[in-house]
Amino acid sequence: MKTLTLQAPDGVSTIVEALATGEPVALPTETVYGLAADALSPNACAKIFEAKNRPLSDPLIVHIPSIDWLPRLTSPTPTALQLAEKYWPGPLTMVLPRQPIVPDIVTAGQETVAIRMSAHPLFQEVATAFGKPLAAPSANRFGRISPTSAAHVLAELDGRIPFILDGGPCAHGIESTIVHVSEEGLRILREGPITREDLRAFAPLLDDSIAVSAPGGLKSHYAPRTPLVLEKNPTPRSKKTGLLAFSAPREGFAQTEILSATSDLREAAANLYGAMRRLDEAGLDLIVAEEIPESGIGAAIMERLRKAAAR
Repeated sequence: MKTLTLQAPDGVSTIVEALATGEPVALPTETVYGLAADALSPNACAKIFEAKNRPLSDPLIVHIPSIDWLPRLTSPTPTALQLAEKYWPGPLTMVLPRQPIVPDIVTAGQETVAIRMSAHPLFQEVATAFGKPLAAPSANRFGRISPTSAAHVLAELDGRIPFILDGGPCAHGIESTIVHVSEEGLRILREGPITREDLRAFAPLLDDSIAVSAPGGLKSHYAPRTPLVLEKNPTPRSKKTGLLAFSAPREGFAQTEILSATSDLREAAANLYGAMRRLDEAGLDLIVAEEIPESGIGAAIMERLRKAAAR
């Protein structure tokens, strides 16, 4: 199979046709590129797992084309409806009780399903034209650095999927916030662009140590092939040590990637995966990542870095 990168608007109809035949395709979202397939077709979803080398125990996020799909796929609480009204379309995924229409392969056999609605105009255009929910985890090999451009997807999945729809670089650059919504409150399962401070306005935040199955919930994830360690005050270990710096370079590193020269946490989040990928491709022995402030979206960046370091 040869993977083709398509441009909008001409490529949209080809993408929709591929989805209708049960093929997985890569689409841009506002967070990272997703590998999308018909969420209501177990066979199509199986191809996502195959292309990514993803274990079947890791559930998929379902992206809906319109809000009327929410009660068709889940049993939404009043809080879930309030969150949807505020943050959809956008980078918030809600884990809710599933309806029988959702295939077991999507939920990894769980009684809950992860749902969101992407704000990216190309993703919305494809989802609307397709007319059904799309299962769409990140378009990379399982456990690897998430892709934030079409070129990243091609490097990860060339020959494994038929098409990539190029929508340019992703705006947020890290995956959506995942929150388990219950009558008691909200449990954050993955930090993201919608922060703890944002969510506290809607319901109490519950203990996040209680296990709830969610996409991207494994200890090791988002990892480069090159070993990565986290340090508050980074120092080089060898002549081939690279630095993933928050806002300023340091002496002695073979290669440095700076996330935000102005210490802007949202800019740092948008640059995170691209910077990690460049360091991973530089032939280094080790990547040292500088710890960053864990306020706001900084908590999401640190969550990704801890998982990248947990090889």
